[in-house]
Amino acid sequence: MRALPKIPITKITAKGQTTVPREVRAALQAGPGDLLVWEVGPDGTATVRRLQPLDVEYLRALEGTLNEWASPADEEAYRDL
Repeated sequence: MRALPKIPITKITAKGQTTVPREVRAALQAGPGDLLVWEVGPDGTATVRRLQPLDVEYLRALEGTLNEWASPADEEAYRDL
């Protein structure tokens, strides 16, 4: 009989914190100071991935260019998209 794979399980504290299991940290190649992105699907499942430093730099650069389309006229024009 084959052994079942070990599934890491953690508990959420009263402050909403949890420990990322060693196996998961290794798979994500994540360590102290790394940022994790949590994506929740419509069915309630969650996916977690390590945020690449390039992602943060790209998003910060992009953020500064988006305010030019934030007028009330833009909101009206693109409301139904």
